[in-house]
This record gives sequence, structure tokens and C-alpha cells, in this order.
Amino acid sequence: MYLSRLAINPRSREVQQDLADVYQMHRTVMSAFPHVEAEGDARAELSVLYRLETAERSREVLLLVQSLICPDLSHLTRGYLAADSGEVENPAIKDVSRVLQALREGQVLRFRLRANPTRKIETKSTPDGQRRNGRRVDLRTEELQLEWLSRRAEQAGFALVPAIQGGDVPAVRVGASEKVTGRRRRVSLATVLFDGLLEVTDPGLFRQAIAAGIGPGKAFGCGLMSIAPHRGYD
Repeated sequence: MYLSRLAINPRSREVQQDLADVYQMHRTVMSAFPHVEAEGDARAELSVLYRLETAERSREVLLLVQSLICPDLSHLTRGYLAADSGEVENPAIKDVSRVLQALREGQVLRFRLRANPTRKIETKSTPDGQRRNGRRVDLRTEELQLEWLSRRAEQAGFALVPAIQGGDVPAVRVGASEKVTGRRRRVSLATVLFDGLLEVTDPGLFRQAIAAGIGPGKAFGCGLMSIAPHRGYD
């Protein structure tokens, strides 16, 4: 499994187009991988997920991409990437397979996840007995969003750490909701950035969840969970 970190240039016209349209960003990401003519299948098959965020210190706009194979980023236009400061390679591509294989039960990790917390409504059976698929609606309160993440965690082999050790400060922060939209094709998702601590309860399930992504909206910048050691617990 590979995790790629790209500092992108917000002054680039191509970057601006990608940031304004999730379909365009999806196409740009998928063009780094084979079989782009069947994007939906290729994304799932190659575990391609991405997340946009702003670096806290440098304020750089970052594009993180996860994939089963190493991406080919040679297609990016000149100026798409931010100028290299010399401190961090750009793009930086890391093989995280060993990190994932080393996961163990009871391990506490820091995590970050941009997700699209939703619930389905209008799922009652029709007169002919068929179950409706229903439609998704966004969960707008922090309480409902955390409940959503807790339910997902049970299915994904981890549990949220309720409070920072030695205190009563919640160990999971819920960022402000952000909208991502598509211009050419209508789509609008409310996304939430979760930061916090988790405990691995089932390493196998957890690895599968990281590879597959968590929650809906995976083609549009949701579902990528990044993890890092938390020394206060290990």
C-alpha cells in the first residue's frame, strides 16, 4: 500500500479547476493509475482514495492519495505542484505496507479521516415488497457525526478512544463541515474532518477498512483514514 503526499499549487489554473469540481479532481487522481477508462472499477480495485487538507504550519494545500500500486504522476501539468522548498520531497511517496502489517490488537494510534456522515431515509418497502434503496441525508450535529463514526468503527476493527489519558478532554475532534461540489454533474457532499485517537480491536478488519475506505463519497475525497503512532499510549 502506498501513501502519496502532494503539495499542490493553488495558483495553478488546473489546480483551481480541480478544487472547484470533485469530478475533475477524481479524474486527475485516477489518471495516475491504469485502466482509467473504467474509473469506478479501477478506484475500488486499486484502493485509490484521496483527501485534501491544509498543512497546519506551512499552510500548504496538500493532496494525499492512497493506492495499492505506486502512482505515475508524470501526467501532472507543469506548475501543478507547489515549488519544492527543499525540506520535504514533493511529491513524496511512501510504501506503508509494513506499517499496516505491524498493526496489533490494543494498539492506540492517532488518526485523521475526512468523511461524509449520512443516514438513509425513505427505505420502507414498496407495495410489491421491494425494499427501497432510499436516499442519503447529511448528519449535521457533532453528536450524530460521532455516533456515525463509532458505528463504523465497530465494523472496521477499531474503537474510538473516549478521552485523553489522565483527563476528560475528548480524544476525537470534529472539524467544521465543508461542502464539496461538482460543476458539470450535480453533486454536493457535506464532509467532516475527524482527528483523534483510536484503539485497534481487530487488526485484520482494520487493515481491510483502511484499504477500502470508510463511509460513502470515496470517489470524492472521503474515506481515507491516515494513522500515526501515539507515544503517550505505546
